[in-house]
Amino acid sequence: MKKLLLSVLISIVSLGAAFSQSTVAHVDTQEILDTMPSRKKAKAELSSFENRAVKELQETQQKLESDYARLQKEKATMSPTAYKFEEERLMKKSQEFQGRQKELDRQIQMLSQELNAPILERVQKAVEAVSKKQKIDYVIDESSLLYSNGKDITAMVMKEVLRLENEKGAITPDTEIQE
Repeated sequence: MKKLLLSVLISIVSLGAAFSQSTVAHVDTQEILDTMPSRKKAKAELSSFENRAVKELQETQQKLESDYARLQKEKATMSPTAYKFEEERLMKKSQEFQGRQKELDRQIQMLSQELNAPILERVQKAVEAVSKKQKIDYVIDESSLLYSNGKDITAMVMKEVLRLENEKGAITPDTEIQE
């Protein structure tokens, strides 16, 4: 019994020692993302695509509304059959409009994922590289912290991310950055 108690006590002490030697740091990924030129370029491209999509949808919606208003005006002079056909035609156009709206939303989501994947990968690699250099076992994002008095590696990660961007050619002299 004493041997079992002794082995449990030794296990608890060794686990405590192992946990006390683990190092934890935190990083502000939002700050890093906000300073990345490739992220700024990706946001600008996504915003441009979204603006074109919104403009297309607004124009289509205005056309539908004006066609419907015209149909309501002409209703008194139309035969019931002609009115029904025109109403069905407008309803079909309205359904096509809704389908296009869903398609554009899907395209925006796909473009966002495509543009952000390499950026997030660079951030992950930078966090990994800094963690290995600094011998850090765990890195927590500041957005999920309630309290932090630990090591902040944001500046080191930011420097590493910019190095990776230069290395990968993500930043070139002809890269336009719009905020």
